[in-house]
Amino acid sequence: MIGLLLELFWSFFLIGLFTVGGGYAVIGIIQSEIVIAKGWISESVFTDILAISQMTPGPVGLNCSTYVGYEVMKNAGASEALACLGSAAASLAVVLPSFLIMLAIVRFYTKFHTNSLFQGVMSTLRPAVAGLVGAAALALMLRFNLGGSGPIVQILTDNFPDWKSWALFAASFAAYVWLKLGPMVLLAAGAVLGLLICA
Repeated sequence: MIGLLLELFWSFFLIGLFTVGGGYAVIGIIQSEIVIAKGWISESVFTDILAISQMTPGPVGLNCSTYVGYEVMKNAGASEALACLGSAAASLAVVLPSFLIMLAIVRFYTKFHTNSLFQGVMSTLRPAVAGLVGAAALALMLRFNLGGSGPIVQILTDNFPDWKSWALFAASFAAYVWLKLGPMVLLAAGAVLGLLICA
């Protein structure tokens, strides 16, 4: 069990080290590493964790890491105390690289922020962040498999089981883009509609 705890810490440390762009950018990396590569939790459980992470206060990436750490340890048969330790380990590991890097950078930022090389790096990272957020959204909707006859795209039926799911997705997207409704309003509306549809 301690070996799993250390592996969990290392996985989230690497996730934190290579995530650029904050909470939503980290989601795709967590899914790729924890759900797909390691198979520690299922797609449907990860989607539930993501929904809860978005509704609870705090950064979504950190919330997601905290819950995933707990769930991974519980799935392995850990006690409640060890599961909470897994939660703490994942949380600490995902923020530790950023903390250490920012601690080093903050002293030099004022000196280098006008440097053309620094500006070039920042202008390259911005579109990469947008790409990571888009990839996270696609990863929650579709699974891509490279088969012998070419790529196969499958809809994740755990996340989109029927036409109602697609209708809610389309309505949320339209309300966000054209009506400029904020995420909190959309989450609250989604919760109410979910209760009404499932009742």
